Amino acid sequence: MHWYIPPNINIYSPNDTTLPYTKEYNIPPPLMTTHNPSLPSPDDLRSPLIPPPGKDPLAGHHDPPIERLCIDVMLRKYCGEFGYWQFKHFVLTCIAWALEAFHTMVMIFADREPDWSCEPGSDCLITADVCELQPGTWRWDGGSGMTTVAEWGLVCGQKYKVGLVQALFFGGCMIGAGIFGHLSDSKLGRKGSLTVVCILNAVFGLLTSLSQNYLTYVLLRVLTGFSTGGVGLCAFVLATEPVGPSKRGIAGMSTFYFFSGGIALLSGIAYVFRTWRSLYIASSVPSILFVFLILPLISESPRWYLIRGQTDNAMSIMHAIAVANGKSLPGNVYVVRDEEVKDNDQKSNEIRSKEVVTGSVIDALRSPLTRARLILVVGINFACSIVYYGLSLNVVNLETDLYVSVLVNALAEMPAFFLTAVLIDRFGRKPLGVGTQWFSGIFCIVGSFIGNEGAWKVVRMGCGVLGIFGMAGTYNLLFIYAMELFPTVVRNAALGCATQAAQLGAIMAPFVVVLGGGLPFLIFGVCGIVGGFLTFYLPETLNKPLYDTMNGMADGENEA
Repeated sequence: MHWYIPPNINIYSPNDTTLPYTKEYNIPPPLMTTHNPSLPSPDDLRSPLIPPPGKDPLAGHHDPPIERLCIDVMLRKYCGEFGYWQFKHFVLTCIAWALEAFHTMVMIFADREPDWSCEPGSDCLITADVCELQPGTWRWDGGSGMTTVAEWGLVCGQKYKVGLVQALFFGGCMIGAGIFGHLSDSKLGRKGSLTVVCILNAVFGLLTSLSQNYLTYVLLRVLTGFSTGGVGLCAFVLATEPVGPSKRGIAGMSTFYFFSGGIALLSGIAYVFRTWRSLYIASSVPSILFVFLILPLISESPRWYLIRGQTDNAMSIMHAIAVANGKSLPGNVYVVRDEEVKDNDQKSNEIRSKEVVTGSVIDALRSPLTRARLILVVGINFACSIVYYGLSLNVVNLETDLYVSVLVNALAEMPAFFLTAVLIDRFGRKPLGVGTQWFSGIFCIVGSFIGNEGAWKVVRMGCGVLGIFGMAGTYNLLFIYAMELFPTVVRNAALGCATQAAQLGAIMAPFVVVLGGGLPFLIFGVCGIVGGFLTFYLPETLNKPLYDTMNGMADGENEA
């Protein structure tokens, strides 16, 4: 082999240990030869051996550094906070809220007391109380199959059974909210739990239409309440967890449009299906359609995958979000739980990413940080539910057609949802929560001192409308506020407790209403004021991240 030595390099003896050319570049001792034109030029030889000045010889061979981000930062930086993917996911998931409205409010039409008329040739008076009439002298308009009241004679001394069904339904909701809140945080996940409750709703709703007696009807309504209690909270968390922090407030506040829209739609369904059995069938079939047509198009929450140690599934969803939103997620970016973001130990990080992090209400109560929040949220939801459902029972009686009344009340809540959605990111959760509760409470207290005669009756009704207007905004706000107060690992369990407290308030509301006079308004007003004071002790969550674990929340709050 012959080596060409460029002219500017001195030639040394092969035995000379000071040979700079061979020592510096590790070239074997050269066999000296004369220049051969067929050999490469000096520049060609020098190029691969001696890099140009100022250029790193290893440039292009380094992979970009790994970037570990929590979901909120990844959404904000790479995937998009509320693009096409989140919009489609949000709308499809929130359809479940309309289904909850169907199963909850169907009792308004199925358990109503229909009109009645005197039998031809009888001596009954149409102005008389039906309880004072002799059997056989009057009949229900439309026949005895119109409502449960007409079919089983739930009037006079049996009238309390109508309220009992309603109370027991909300009791079932209270139990179901706690159970499915825990299951959605643990084994079933958000989508799995939503699937189960929708299937149960459809089954129990259809079976209710076949009830042959009152006791069977009560049992099936309790079971329907059990499954209905998990629909709203599972749908809410699943719809809002993939949304970025700056858009989460207005997205969360928009979920209740679907609930109110469901009530409005139910009034139209009830107008078409006049008998209670056909109405239960018509209000249950949409749940079946949702399970088979909508749920397959909905993804599981990436946050749930993350806390269950399924990082690959979480990354797949984040990639899908980025692609659908027209953005790009670099290959060196990985999603991790918030407590792992600052962990520079790659091996430790990989091990922990596979760990399953679980939590329950017990864990939330053990931590001083979440314990205080949970107790406050439960108290606020209980007070607000008494006001919301209590005022609804007082305002529903507009002395107009029942179907129109339900439609008007459903539409009347929407302006409150709109205003709170617009103001939530401007003023924050805490000030808006205090303000809406006090707004409702003040008008309720004023209404308690106003008489119910003549023109003052209209004024009292106006106070009630303004009271429910403010509390509808609060009720909407509490979902997004409570969701942001707790980490992913116990979020649905905490929301389940809040929902249970709200259902307990719903059970108590009818008993407050029957007190009559101005006392119910006074109680509603006091509840609104107390709820506002309790909200003062909650921290503000505006633009704060959704934490994944208890440790991550503790670290984040300590840094703040």
